[in-house]
Amino acid sequence: MSKVLVAYFSVSGVTEKVAKTLAKEIRAELFEIEAKVPYTNADIDWQNSKSRSSIEMNDRNCRPAIRTHVDNINQYDVILIGFPIWWYREPSIIDTFIEAYDFSGKIIIPFATSGGSTIGDCGKNIQALAPNAKVAKGKRFSANISAKALADWASEWV
Repeated sequence: MSKVLVAYFSVSGVTEKVAKTLAKEIRAELFEIEAKVPYTNADIDWQNSKSRSSIEMNDRNCRPAIRTHVDNINQYDVILIGFPIWWYREPSIIDTFIEAYDFSGKIIIPFATSGGSTIGDCGKNIQALAPNAKVAKGKRFSANISAKALADWASEWV
């Protein structure tokens, strides 16, 4: 049986709730991707072009620092990575996370939360950052996704 990690980044708590439910349902370990400098509500104001998230997302090379690190990524075969959709893609901190590890031979499955945006090209973006991993297209979930629906979705990989 594969060893599975659910890693997630969440500011509002929506992605955290989904990630915790998913990890519990599939009996995976859970890891929170935490920013070295935590995001405030003002930082994630997408309507303010000068907000921290707007500035980060407008620079594809931006890599916000991460405060936490997975001790031994090599022990995992499957990594599900959760995040909110920001500007129609994964937040830049997810790019930081992907570039921090060697995912060679691993399966990465992105999952996102959003009120309406699709997961879009997140899987392709992550694949470009982890070329030696197998990255699935992934899926976007709403905040009220059921535990059973999450487990059913993840059963393809775990």
